[in-house]
Amino acid sequence: QVQLVDSGGGSVQAGGSLRLSCVASGYTYRRCSMAWFRQAPGKEREGVAGIYGSSTRYVDSVKGRFTISQDNAKNTLYLQMNSLKPEDTAMYYCAAMASCGIWYLRWYRQNDYSDWGQGTQVTVSS
Repeated sequence: QVQLVDSGGGSVQAGGSLRLSCVASGYTYRRCSMAWFRQAPGKEREGVAGIYGSSTRYVDSVKGRFTISQDNAKNTLYLQMNSLKPEDTAMYYCAAMASCGIWYLRWYRQNDYSDWGQGTQVTVSS
């Protein structure tokens, strides 16, 4: 099992920036892909960004504003969020995937991820 600890959330005004971090520990060698998901009140959890080696994917609503990256030496996943909008307000979760076949077709599917962080709240005010 991989343990994931999210951090970096907070409250910002529209147009501001935040950087989320997710530190992985435990059987980290079992993860081949990681992603950030978010869930707003009353809405389903959605995949925001995923990373597999040097490949990345983003949901359309964050393209050009968010950047996912990872530092393998530190076992840390990041999500740089710029030009934040009120509709980005949600609980953000990092997640790890252990089986990455046809990853590019599956990266946004929460059921394909085996390990999850506890979440970090992002609130964007207008």
